[in-house]
Amino acid sequence: MSQKSNSAGNGVGHAAGSEDRYAEATQLQLTWWRFKKHKLALLSLWIVAFFYLIAIFADVLAINDPQATDARRSYIPPQGIHLFDDGNFRPHVNGLKGTRDLKTFKLAYTPDPAKKLPVRLFARGYSYHLFGLIPTDIHVLGVEGGEAVDGLFLLGTDQLGRDLYSRLVVATRISLSIGLAGVGLSLLLGILLGGLSGLYGGIVDTVIQRVIEMVRSIPTIPLWMGLAAALPNTWSVTQVYFAITLIISLFGWTELARVVRGRFLALREEDFVIAAELAGASQLRIIFRHMLPSFASHVIAATSLALPAMIISETSLSFLGLGLRAPAISWGILLQDAQNVQVLAGAPWLLLAAVPVILVILAFNFLGDGLRDAADPYG
Repeated sequence: MSQKSNSAGNGVGHAAGSEDRYAEATQLQLTWWRFKKHKLALLSLWIVAFFYLIAIFADVLAINDPQATDARRSYIPPQGIHLFDDGNFRPHVNGLKGTRDLKTFKLAYTPDPAKKLPVRLFARGYSYHLFGLIPTDIHVLGVEGGEAVDGLFLLGTDQLGRDLYSRLVVATRISLSIGLAGVGLSLLLGILLGGLSGLYGGIVDTVIQRVIEMVRSIPTIPLWMGLAAALPNTWSVTQVYFAITLIISLFGWTELARVVRGRFLALREEDFVIAAELAGASQLRIIFRHMLPSFASHVIAATSLALPAMIISETSLSFLGLGLRAPAISWGILLQDAQNVQVLAGAPWLLLAAVPVILVILAFNFLGDGLRDAADPYG
C-alpha cells in the first residue's frame, strides 16, 4: 500500500515538476522544446548548418583553383577516389589518358589504371586567405604528382577545364551570403516600417501601406531586367554583389512588414506598451525592446521562410544573366553552363550544380515550417 502511495506521489510530483518547468520557461525555451519534436525540421537545421559551414570554409574544402582554366582538361568526367591498392589502404585516383573519338573527333578522357596518384589529407594547393585574413595554401584534399590534365576532379570539369566541385563549393559561399545579407536588410526594413505602421496608425499607417501595395504591384522580372541593365559594366564583382543584394532586399520586406504591423496593432493597447509610453520610452525602444521580443519566434519563422526566396531570386537572376557576372561564382552562374541541351548530352554532370540549390531550398522550407509550428508553444 505504501509503495503504491509512493509511486502515486512520485507521479504527481513529476507532473507538478513538469508543469513548473513549462510555467517558468522563457518564450525561447518553449519554442525550442517544441521545435525539437519536429524531426524533419531538426534535420533541416543540420543541413542548413552544414551548408553554411561549407560556405565559411569554402577555400579549405576546394581542391583546385576555381578560376584556373586549361583547355586540356575540358569536360573531364567525375572521378572516384579508390581507397585500396593491392589490399592496402592507399587512397588514390587514376590518372587520365585522352583518346580521340573517330566519329566526333572530340577528345575524351578515360581513367588510366597504370597511373595512380596518391590522395593526401591537408595537402598543399593554390594560395588563398583564410577568412580573408590568413594567407595559406592548405586544402582538405589534394593529389601528389601527375601532369596538368591529371588531378582530383570529384564532379568533373566544365568546357574551360575548371573543376566543378571547387567552383560549386565557392559558389555556396556567395549564394548563401547574398541570401543572408538580403534577408537581414529586409528584416530591418520590415520590422521598422511595419512597426511604425502598426504603432502609430493614422496617416503614417496609410502612407506605409500604400507604399507596400505599390512595391508589391511592380512585376519583378521586368524590374530586375531594367535594374540589371542599369548596372555599369565597369563595376567590380564586389560592387555588383552589393547592388544585387540591395535590389533583392528592397523588394522583399513588404510581407514581413505586414505581419509585424498586424502584431503591433494587437499589442499597442497592451498594458506593458502603455506603461513604457508613460515612462517616456522612445518609439524605437518600444518597438525593439518591448513589442518585438513578444513575438520574436514568429519573426524567426518568417525569416527562415524568406531566406529560400532570396536564394532563388539570386540564382534566377544569375541564371538569366541579370545578376552576378563572371568572374564571380554563384549557383546561378554555374547553372548557366547547363542551359545547352547538346552540352548536357555529353557532360550531364554539369547539372550537379542544381543539387545544392534543391537541398538548401527544401531544408529552409522545412525549417521554416518547423519554426512556424513551434512559434506558438502553448498551441
